Amino acid sequence: MNLFIQAAHAAPEAASGSAMIMQWIFPLAIFAIFYFLVIRPQSKRAKEHRNMVDSLTVGNEVIFAGGLMGKIKSIDGDYAVVALNDRNDVMIQRASVISVLPNGTIDGLQ
Repeated sequence: MNLFIQAAHAAPEAASGSAMIMQWIFPLAIFAIFYFLVIRPQSKRAKEHRNMVDSLTVGNEVIFAGGLMGKIKSIDGDYAVVALNDRNDVMIQRASVISVLPNGTIDGLQ
């Protein structure tokens, strides 16, 4: 029993305040780097995409996730009807639009 008491008295002293701060600096630095290199740019891109999808109007020329491009004929809630050419219309989710083209781009390609 006496051996355990002596071992307890010989244990190192508790870490001082500056040592505790040094232990927290590295994890905080890693989190800050992760935030500025990954989280912040991703949320910024998501916000820009959400604003673009919300601003879609009839007549916009768009490219959507499947790689097809067309002109928006009508919008109904989260969906839009896109004219691929004079005879073909497709219904897409508005969120699948990846880019809005300048007006007249599709006519210039045909």
